[in-house]
Amino acid sequence: MAVNPSPTRSRVLAVIGAGSSDAATDAIACEVGRLLAQAGCVLITGGLEGVMVAASRGAHEAGGLVIGVLPGSFPAEANPYVSVAVATGLGDARNAVLANTAEAFIAVGGAYGTLSEIAFALKRGKRVVGLGTWDVDPAVLKASSAEEAVRLALA
Repeated sequence: MAVNPSPTRSRVLAVIGAGSSDAATDAIACEVGRLLAQAGCVLITGGLEGVMVAASRGAHEAGGLVIGVLPGSFPAEANPYVSVAVATGLGDARNAVLANTAEAFIAVGGAYGTLSEIAFALKRGKRVVGLGTWDVDPAVLKASSAEEAVRLALA
């Protein structure tokens, strides 16, 4: 069940994607992170490499707050752009934490971990926007640019 965010609480949006990605995918993720920060959102990711570090870098460079929900037990495992590292010790189960926390999701590319995050988000009635990601459900809104993805996620 989707719940409207509090008017006094920051909007928390997730960027999800593979821990290993190419330069083109990273550029898109970085732009998504930057645009979310410029919109006043808090970015939440899995806190590691690939799409996660690219989106984190974009948000950080735009002055945004970045939360990393880590699979391991050590905050130091977070990428250098994470402002708040949440060391869960949960492994892949940390994807459920992301799904419970974020208001909406932007999936950029992705592998099996991204697929599980999409599934958790959809199960919880959250908005999911895809940029070159898994085509698994008509509920995943398709975007063709970082700008469109952010616009759809914030709608």
